[in-house]
Amino acid sequence: MTFWDLEKLPLEEFRPGIMSRAEMGDNLIMVCMKIDPDKEDRGHHHPYDQCGIILEGQIELFVEKEKRVLNPNDAYFIPAGEHHGWKTFEGPVRLLDISLKQT
Repeated sequence: MTFWDLEKLPLEEFRPGIMSRAEMGDNLIMVCMKIDPDKEDRGHHHPYDQCGIILEGQIELFVEKEKRVLNPNDAYFIPAGEHHGWKTFEGPVRLLDISLKQT
């Protein structure tokens, strides 16, 4: 079992402009991410549900044709197979994301 203090959690580079820390169990993966300003994922999909909560900053998230700007304490749920993506604005974003472990 792992406990995280999200304010002090050390992150490592995952991709350029994205720092993260992941904890994997047998079935789930929990990821804390910090995404730099002006980054974008134009969209992807996967065969499992995904959910999370915004901790800091502002991010625009789309799921299929629905688009929302999310702020701290806003949560999201992305059903399996739905096309989704995001973009950040002028400030960084921190979020906590949970999904099935990819096999």
